[in-house]
Formats: sequence, C-alpha cells, structure tokens
Amino acid sequence: MSIRSTLRRTALTAAAVAAAISLAACSPSGGSGASGGETENPYGLITPGEIRVASLGDAKPYTFTDEAGQFTGFDVELFTDVAHRIGIDEVVFTGQDFSGLLAAVANGQFDVGVAAIGITDERKKTVDFSDGYLAGYLTVMASPDSGITDESSLAGKRLGVVQGTLQEAYAVKNFTDTDLVRFPDNNAAISAVNSGSINAHFLDYEAAKEYATQYGLVNAIDIPSFDVPAGFAIAKGNTAFQTALNEALHAAMEDGTWKTLYQKWFPGSPMPDQYLPSSEQTATPSATPTN
Repeated sequence: MSIRSTLRRTALTAAAVAAAISLAACSPSGGSGASGGETENPYGLITPGEIRVASLGDAKPYTFTDEAGQFTGFDVELFTDVAHRIGIDEVVFTGQDFSGLLAAVANGQFDVGVAAIGITDERKKTVDFSDGYLAGYLTVMASPDSGITDESSLAGKRLGVVQGTLQEAYAVKNFTDTDLVRFPDNNAAISAVNSGSINAHFLDYEAAKEYATQYGLVNAIDIPSFDVPAGFAIAKGNTAFQTALNEALHAAMEDGTWKTLYQKWFPGSPMPDQYLPSSEQTATPSATPTN
C-alpha cells in the first residue's frame, strides 16, 4: 500500500498530466473512454483510483508525521487498510489545521477527513460520516503544581483549546467561567502551557499521554465523552463512498484488524468493546478519545 505526503506531489503531478494526455490520445473521443465515469470512478473521487485525505500532522497516536515526514498513526493505518479493502491503494495524506479540515472536505478539496473526528450533529450539517470507530475521554492537561483538580478549579484560568475541535465545543458549553485561548494545534497549546502563558490545555486522552511523558505534565481532569464516536468525514451525498467505507470498516473490525491496530497504538488503554469482533464483545463497552 502507498501512503504519500504532499511533499512528493510535484513530480507525480507532472507524470499524471503526461499520462492523461496519452490516454486522451488513445481514446476515440478524447474523453474517458467507453466504460463511463461511474464505472471508472464509482466512489466519485477527485482523482479516480486515489483517495486524497485531509488529516493532522501532530495528533499522535491518531495521525502524525514521523521523522521521514510520512503520515502514520492509528487512524492512518486503519484508513489505509479500509481503502485497500475497497480496491484503492493510492492514499495521499495532507496535513491541515483542524479548524478548516471539514470545510476542505465539504468543498471538494479532499475526498475524506481522517483525524479521530468526533461525529456531532453540528458537524453533520457540513459533511457526512462513516460509522464510528473510536469513542472516549477528553483531558485537561496542566503542570503538577497548577492547582487544577476538577472542573470548578478551571474558573478564572486560561485554558487552551484547538479551534474547531470537540474540546472547544465542550469548553464553550461547560467551562463558562474559564478564559478560552484558541490554538491551531496541540503543539502550540502545549508550548503555551510550558511557557506559562496559559494554565492548562484541553485535548484528548491519548494525545495527553504523549505530552505527559515528554514534558512532565499531568492529566488534571479526565472527562468521559462516549456519545461522540469518531468517524471518517466525507462530502455530503456521496452514498456509494460512504457505504463502501462502512462495509470495509466493519470487515476490519470483524477480522481482528481493528483490534490489532488498537493494541499497537494504544497499549494499556481500555479496549472499546463495540469495535471488537462480535465473538469477543461483552455487555459493557469501553472507550477512547476523539477531536
């Protein structure tokens, strides 16, 4: 399978243009050929045979870039597997600010958004979603001596949120006495915590674990958010693509691929029961976080 970042697209674009000219010359009409657009591009992709993905470069362990500049993480590997199951191995991940990610999918710049995106009614006004594949906790992260221990202790504090995320929406609704400071990504917010310009940052549980290890911060408050599972975001009305993604996603859950990836990327975390093979499910689901 191929996962490519936009850093390598210039040469590939030139090759694609040359190939398109060659194909047009071979076609009697100079168009797409006798088989028709739907047959060649059943999922309505921007480029037939390739999925362009809007994602995040700093949301470890969901989606992030490694030392070589390549996208990796739980969501990246899961979506790449799902894409392969529907017959597409060319998957191009591009980093975006989360605040503009769904709009970029909705207006046709990308085929899909993949970044542990929580499925909310408000977001459904802009895009459609696949079925859910993650659900979980939100976390307020602070220094050990911050004095922040519960939601009431956030009153009067400066709290970082990434603009456009589930955490921002939750904070606006529930932390009404808190001064919210908006950032484009988690890295910028954590830097602000370390410099003392904000008191804490509100993010997801798994990402918080990474920052705790790196900077000596603590999870001051963990808040359950099981009612907003994460899904793949696609443009509204593309039911063929949505159906194909859902079928492949459930196949990845049923054959244990989802479980294997979860254990790889979230070692030691509670296993969300509802995404396990049906033979392994119990009556009480667990969870994980979303944006």
